[in-house]
Amino acid sequence: MKARRLLRRDGENSFPPALVAAICAVLAGLTAGQLLGSRALTEASWYSAMAGLLLAVGLYGSTHEIDPGEIRQDLRALVWTVTLGVLLKAVLIAGVMIAAFREPEYLVLGIAVAQIDPLSVAAMNRSSRMSPRAKNLLSVWASFDDPVTVLLTLYFSVLAFRFSGRSGSPAAGPAGDGLAAYALSLGGNLLLFAVAVGLWWVPRRLWRRALDRERTRAAMPPPGQDTPLTSPFPRLTDLLCLLLVAAVVAVAAQTMLMLAVAVLGLVVRVGRYAALVNRSVAVAFSVAAFVLGLLLVDGVSPWRGFVLGAGAFGAQILIGLFAVPRLFPDLDRADRVQLGLGQQNGITAIILALALEPDFPGTVAVVGPAILTVNTLHYTANGVWRRRQDKADRRAPDDEPTTQHHRAPHPVPGDPAGRHDDPRPGPLPPGSRATAPAHGWRFIGTTDAFAAASPEPDAPAAPTTRPAADPASRPADDTTCP
Repeated sequence: MKARRLLRRDGENSFPPALVAAICAVLAGLTAGQLLGSRALTEASWYSAMAGLLLAVGLYGSTHEIDPGEIRQDLRALVWTVTLGVLLKAVLIAGVMIAAFREPEYLVLGIAVAQIDPLSVAAMNRSSRMSPRAKNLLSVWASFDDPVTVLLTLYFSVLAFRFSGRSGSPAAGPAGDGLAAYALSLGGNLLLFAVAVGLWWVPRRLWRRALDRERTRAAMPPPGQDTPLTSPFPRLTDLLCLLLVAAVVAVAAQTMLMLAVAVLGLVVRVGRYAALVNRSVAVAFSVAAFVLGLLLVDGVSPWRGFVLGAGAFGAQILIGLFAVPRLFPDLDRADRVQLGLGQQNGITAIILALALEPDFPGTVAVVGPAILTVNTLHYTANGVWRRRQDKADRRAPDDEPTTQHHRAPHPVPGDPAGRHDDPRPGPLPPGSRATAPAHGWRFIGTTDAFAAASPEPDAPAAPTTRPAADPASRPADDTTCP
């Protein structure tokens, strides 16, 4: 019960639905793998294309909702994300793994788990107590470290392949040897991006011209008649953009030109079909988790996975507590702590593990437990931190010094039910109805009526009944109050 309160308190820090679906998919994959077996799955002809397709879908999904306006307003956050936020963290994680196990393959595994899952960050920001500045920083960080992590993993896989003593090139990395392979891959990405942007610009230009004509016609309608904008081009343009993105994703899945997909998400938007893209990302997440479960049947490396996951979470804490204050001194301590506890892994880490498995056997056996370790540490640590904040909030009113006595819960004259009692300490606004103390002390802001209603301590109590008056001394039109 206590653990449940740590993970969920008043709707905060609850598991995102996508993560719950991924856990169920992993369990389903484990069950299917036990029943059907998973031998030679990574050697199938369709496996690399499937991994590339899942990777391209997830990559476009992580960039297509990034607001360029927010990026222009906070370029420092973007530069920091691409450099220290991803590169430094990847170096720290890879350094821990290589120092612990002396295997060069862990260079790419450290990069693969360095990303922060944007879906989990979006769910966390909805209930987080972080300032808007810290939320924006974490959102930019989570959105941009996905493409940067993917590109670093694919390109550094060539180095890890060489350092491990193997010849040739990995299937997930650039084809070829040396700098020529990187140059060829960069040229292919630029060519694919240029063709896609050219095909996107033409229907967009036609739509704008048609919209201008519609606006001109609507501005001068016939007498007594309104002419609404009825151009079909907006919906048609969004549909063409969706088809264009699907074509680029399909090409990237076959050629691993993921840089073009990442940059395309910043430029080409699908408009009203954005929800369809998000659903496609959720489906890709579930499929990747299912395949991960299939491959985990062959065995896991729990100790190495724990070291990898703990290293990723520890690297995030070090950057959040020591690097962030130097670059963003306007963030307070609570924001820095929550940034340090923001490490989460999701679809990108899973798909990268699937893509690296054919070239580096055993990747899934290490990354699977590492993802579980990272997410367990994240939800546990954030639950403990939120409980600590709740206790601090409850203690804060008691720790504040008070200069006046608390008012006793005594009803106001004319209010026997005590509906207007105000037990709060401190001065009262002039003319407000509040509790009058029985001992007769006067407070700042009380009215003379309240002072008259409460006798002084040393004065004799006023009679509670009025003395009978002589009827003859009363005016004729006077009315006796009951």
